[in-house]
Amino acid sequence: MDYKLKVAEVVSQAVDGQLSVDEIVTKIEVPKSLELGDYAFPAFVLAKVLRKAPQMIAQELVEKMDQTGFEKIEAVGPYINFFLDKQAFSQDVLGQILDQADHYGDLDLGQGRQVPIDMSSPNIAKPMSMGHLRSTVIGNSLANILAKANYQPVKINHLGDWGTQFGKLMCAYKMWGSEEEVKKDPIGSLLHYYVRFHEEAESKPELDDQAREWFKRLEDGDEEANFLWKWFREESLKTFTKVYDRLGITFDSYNGEAFYNDKMNEIVDLLEDKGLLKESQGAQIVDLEKYNLNPALIKNLMGRLFT
Repeated sequence: MDYKLKVAEVVSQAVDGQLSVDEIVTKIEVPKSLELGDYAFPAFVLAKVLRKAPQMIAQELVEKMDQTGFEKIEAVGPYINFFLDKQAFSQDVLGQILDQADHYGDLDLGQGRQVPIDMSSPNIAKPMSMGHLRSTVIGNSLANILAKANYQPVKINHLGDWGTQFGKLMCAYKMWGSEEEVKKDPIGSLLHYYVRFHEEAESKPELDDQAREWFKRLEDGDEEANFLWKWFREESLKTFTKVYDRLGITFDSYNGEAFYNDKMNEIVDLLEDKGLLKESQGAQIVDLEKYNLNPALIKNLMGRLFT
């Protein structure tokens, strides 16, 4: 049943056609407090027509209304508040749920259009945080709601799987790590190596040079560096997946930063052709100030692309 329409029909009968049902429907409000009912009609919209105070109009109309099907109808100041019959309402809703089953609440607002949702996005070789869990659960909830409204949600898990930190991790693993440790506890072991690297690098700055060399090897496609990177990534994903499986959450894309490495030059060329690249504090950026947004970092002085 359309309960808002039912309220409008009751009001229309009470005002003797002074307002049409369609006009009344547009005036009906939902009170901010449940104590004020389920729907409310503002009587002051009739003040000019009836030439009476809204409070008086509300009271007179309530006395004329057929309250069949309502728990009660009462005047509160210039408003007429409608309280639905909770038992009848509950039976109606439960009946719809039983009848429509999985299709209860279906809408066609989206008409199949895609909506990307950025979820989780943990960093490889690092533990997931409460922030990752929050964005995953909220993102999945939004995806379920959008799917119910006939949108096509695209759930993206954009992994932090590229950058100089992998040079440090490879360097640390080669010096202190073991395959057995990583397989037994991937995230814990890799994090331990990474933390130890930073501690050691404070007194041995040459380690940073070695880390940069390892990352350069990875960028250049070195076989050993690429093997370690893939292994660290796969072991991390196994740990992450255990969490996602317990939550019952899947993703449409696991493409992280590394996926876009061979695709960024085309974007940079396009930005250059359009004259959108600017030099700022040692980097090339796209200025987004007119949109009240921070600049988009595209490339630093060393030529590294931001993905």
